[in-house]
Amino acid sequence: MSLPDWWYGIVGLNPWVAILYTLVVTHVTIVSVTVYLHRFSAHRALELHPSLQHFFRFWLWLTTGMVTVEWTAIHRKHHATTETEEDPHSPRIHGLRAILFRGVEFYRAGVTADTIDRYGKGTPEDWLERNVYSRFLFTGIVIVAVADIVLFGSIGIVVFGVQMLWIPFFAAGVINGVGHFWGYRNFECPDAATNIVPWGILIGGEELHNNHHTYPNSAKLSVRPWEFDLGWFWIRCFQSLGLAKPLYTGPVVERVNGKNQIDMDTTWGVLNDRFEVMARYAEEVVGPLVEEEYRRADRATRQMLKRAKSILCREEMLIKEVERQRIARIVDNIPVLATIYEMRIELQAVWSKRGGNGEELLIAFREWCSTAEATGIQALREFVEELKSYSVPRLAAATF
Repeated sequence: MSLPDWWYGIVGLNPWVAILYTLVVTHVTIVSVTVYLHRFSAHRALELHPSLQHFFRFWLWLTTGMVTVEWTAIHRKHHATTETEEDPHSPRIHGLRAILFRGVEFYRAGVTADTIDRYGKGTPEDWLERNVYSRFLFTGIVIVAVADIVLFGSIGIVVFGVQMLWIPFFAAGVINGVGHFWGYRNFECPDAATNIVPWGILIGGEELHNNHHTYPNSAKLSVRPWEFDLGWFWIRCFQSLGLAKPLYTGPVVERVNGKNQIDMDTTWGVLNDRFEVMARYAEEVVGPLVEEEYRRADRATRQMLKRAKSILCREEMLIKEVERQRIARIVDNIPVLATIYEMRIELQAVWSKRGGNGEELLIAFREWCSTAEATGIQALREFVEELKSYSVPRLAAATF
């Protein structure tokens, strides 16, 4: 190939073809990460046909140089140690800027023999993994670089650069950084995970990080009607071809019309759906009562009640000192809000008994419901009535 030929490449200097090519190959990489590395390897949320597993392994070796056992181990450790000093990539510990722009450094620093041994079990150990993918980490990347330059000439250098930066920036940086720092939360899971945007398209659904940390073993990351998980779309496509089988998509419970007794099925159903139950508590109990108090309050009290619903329902570890002081003022001055705040804390304490015997959990849950009804607060009484309708399906099957 002559110098002019190299400059123009096989395709020629056509930026639109280069852009389309870049979008396609980076999207395949994103799908490989979210479906294979994340949902399959790290969490076993679905089964994948061996041929599809091999394709994803090959593609990731070709385009990223990532090793399945390393990525899996780091991610499992992240879930086990979220927002602590042991977390491999917490912006709450290391700072957002550090994780956003140096996420790969934190990833590499976390790959230790101890981490691999403890969190890397169940990952591929076949001949290809030992002798190709783990041994020649950068060979695939070199092949991609040559292919990009041969196809697009000088533009291929830019194409290759985008491919190499895509996962380090969006996955290691944006998801691990912004996804624990900024966004909205459907659920008050016990860490700082957020949903960055409700439409998981650019990063294959990983944008719905709060949903994922709430239900880490779910193959589907969207939970609200307005949310979209592109990774789940691909899983459904693979499923239609017999190449994938989702194993879990969130709590399986049912609501029985007319049920008004709290039995063991009620207790287990509420426990299984506890994050959604607490989200509804915020919307159906705390929200309306805060609004009611705001309408009747004077100017000074209204100032105190701004964003009160949010802080009264926030995960304990995320409450700042200034917010604790506001909560103290609210509960000291407004008895009804003090009651529903205390009842929320007590309901969360019920979940801590799930490690004991079922009878202990049932007694604790019944006592909470009885106390809630005895407050005389209508919103709480209606909330308890809804909880009584919970049950556990006799045939618990994943619904898609």
